[in-house]
Amino acid sequence: MAIAAQKKKTVKSWLELWETGRTLKRSFNEQMGCIREVYQYLDSTLRTPDYAPDEYRVSLGKIPDNFFSARKNIFSTLFHASYLLLDIPLERRLLYGKLNHLFRIWVTSADNLLDKEDKVVVPLEMAGQSTIMRQVISIMAADRVMKRLLDEAVAAGTINARQSCQLSERSLQVLLPSAAQEATEEGGITERPDPAYVLSTIHVLKTGILFNIPFLGPDLIEHQLDPRRLADLKQALLDFGLGCQLLDDLRDMAKDVLDKRHNYVLSVLARDKNPILAAWEQMPLNPDDRLYRDVPQVALPTLKLALRYLRGSLLTLETFGLGIRKLTAGDMAESMLTLLDLEDLRHAC
Repeated sequence: MAIAAQKKKTVKSWLELWETGRTLKRSFNEQMGCIREVYQYLDSTLRTPDYAPDEYRVSLGKIPDNFFSARKNIFSTLFHASYLLLDIPLERRLLYGKLNHLFRIWVTSADNLLDKEDKVVVPLEMAGQSTIMRQVISIMAADRVMKRLLDEAVAAGTINARQSCQLSERSLQVLLPSAAQEATEEGGITERPDPAYVLSTIHVLKTGILFNIPFLGPDLIEHQLDPRRLADLKQALLDFGLGCQLLDDLRDMAKDVLDKRHNYVLSVLARDKNPILAAWEQMPLNPDDRLYRDVPQVALPTLKLALRYLRGSLLTLETFGLGIRKLTAGDMAESMLTLLDLEDLRHAC
């Protein structure tokens, strides 16, 4: 009961921030408009030819209300806030916001295919229980929506034809390093590299650069931006991504043992030749087991490192005008424990 009350209080602190922080509130509202427009495009794109029998038709399903909640859009809101902090004109930041949601569709659908999951980002109405074909259709539909968005942006004078081509090509290219990293894990890894390498290279490719995707448009088009300001904002969002990935590593230790995937905490145990790692590899683990409870001597320093990344990122964003206080930045960082299902670690903060 106490944990539930604390969780409710923590989430509320985020929601209150959207209401009181001017930049975040504006960012959230603009991004929700971008997301709604993407789903409108998807709705008009996902139309089955008239000759298809009813049982073989595909269409966009109802968009759940929680798709537009603050809790579901923390990362998207921070991404869009960077456009406000960089003073990017409204027409182009709305274009970038829509592209960001397409990236979310691509990345989530690809993760679903790799991890045999079904995190719904494009709800589809279609027969059968296939999760694979739903992801394929989502990715293909998102590609068509991007083409329409870019064509309309050119027609409106928001960008030119050359910039449209660049955005289209780079939208794939920017994902290739992350895709290649994921490919190295697809069949399971045979050895665990040094934790410093996991943090500086693997996790930067796995997650960090995904938090820099919002800068695809600004890098290509916004040549008037202060290079130092842009670089600092990029680093802040990359650090936020690394902090979140470290928290994921804590939560997913059992799953990463079973699937033989990279994990910072497991690499620390391997480096230190801790026998518990070999024992776990021989045990019938459940993917949801909270193994970090068995190794506090490694888990707690990892937690501290993750929170340092998150707090530092938010404080950097504050220096550029995000509109949060130093104390609020710490609370926001710790609230990620609730949002990433690590509530039982809050006592360690």
